[in-house]
Amino acid sequence: MNLETLQLYCDVVRLRSFSRGAAENGVSQSAASQAIQQLESELHVLLLDRSKRPLAMTPEGRKFYETCRTLLQSLEQTRAEITAGQREVAGTVRVAAIYSVGLHGMSGHMQRFLSLHPNVRVRLECLHPHKVVEAVVNDEADLGVLSYPPANRALSVVPLRSEPMVFVCHPGHRLARHRLIKATDLNDEPFVAFDADLAIRKAIDRDLRQRNVKVRVIMEFDNVETIKQAIIIGAGVSLLPAPTVVQEARLRTLSAVPFDIPDLVRPIGVIHRRNKPQTPAVARFLELLVQSSDQLSALGRQQKS
Repeated sequence: MNLETLQLYCDVVRLRSFSRGAAENGVSQSAASQAIQQLESELHVLLLDRSKRPLAMTPEGRKFYETCRTLLQSLEQTRAEITAGQREVAGTVRVAAIYSVGLHGMSGHMQRFLSLHPNVRVRLECLHPHKVVEAVVNDEADLGVLSYPPANRALSVVPLRSEPMVFVCHPGHRLARHRLIKATDLNDEPFVAFDADLAIRKAIDRDLRQRNVKVRVIMEFDNVETIKQAIIIGAGVSLLPAPTVVQEARLRTLSAVPFDIPDLVRPIGVIHRRNKPQTPAVARFLELLVQSSDQLSALGRQQKS
């Protein structure tokens, strides 16, 4: 029983998958399965119920998971404290992000951070907004990056940026060549919307309702990527954050047109547990995210002026 095996077990449990847990630790699925079987043999109990999909912990497995997670976090914190006074930053930064931010914005930040701190490991997981919050609250992630960060006594929120919403349609749509889309242009348009329980959907609905605009919702999805695919096949139109459609607009698989409600923006922020001390690696990564957003905002203001 060694630290690598305990970390592997925690990752398999967290991701509820042998294959994903194995990939997270750079080993094969069979090696991961054998390592956990060896743990079970040493403990004389079953830790995982393999008959369920996705994987589920047995009561003994849950108790062992909590102990392992506490142990690994204590070791990580101790390591960070020991190296805090040194120039070299080391450790792991666990980041949970919504899909649209994780897929479009995080890779560049991670590459820049790792070039500055090569001994830090950044682990990114893309999740549904509610799952991002749960991951941070349950201490499964150090930082959560999401839109419309919630008010929560257990969490601190660091605002990053506000992303303007644009009208998105198929390049062959009648509105694709307009320079500006008015809210009234959306009346009775077949609309591909976000799921009704998401904050971004509520914000869009509220702004359209205030302008007496009624769209015809034909599909609802919980993420930007699926909405874009629906628009690409001509199913309907939507309102999406501008940064999430830059590549498609450049390739002309989608048309993105400015939308005449300047106050309709998607706020992006970082959440972390309020009373949890941050390791130097986590603090540095958060600083980089804030600095990068500040630089983008300054560039945007210069371009407007």
